[in-house]
Amino acid sequence: MRDLAGVFKALGDPNRLAIFELIRQRCGPGCVPTDDPATTVSRLAEEFELTLSTVSHHLKELRRADLIRCEKRGQQVFCSVNEQMLRTMENFAVGQVAGAEVQKEAS
Repeated sequence: MRDLAGVFKALGDPNRLAIFELIRQRCGPGCVPTDDPATTVSRLAEEFELTLSTVSHHLKELRRADLIRCEKRGQQVFCSVNEQMLRTMENFAVGQVAGAEVQKEAS
């Protein structure tokens, strides 16, 4: 549950949510981070008209929540979605998390 709390906290910021969704759309299931140059930090900064440091901060928070993976290749950093965390979020959304686990974490 703590992992999911961190996920929802990270996605609570509108810019992070938009960045995450763009990465998810461009680098979906089975995507290798270096497949799409549109998932680089510099391209994301251009796309959202944000500074590199601002995008880097948002990506750091998404990585901390284990929502994305980043891979450095030369001067570029490529991002992809952590599919395992997506499955965890999906299981939570459809109610496949046991109520006992929720109560145990809350106490």
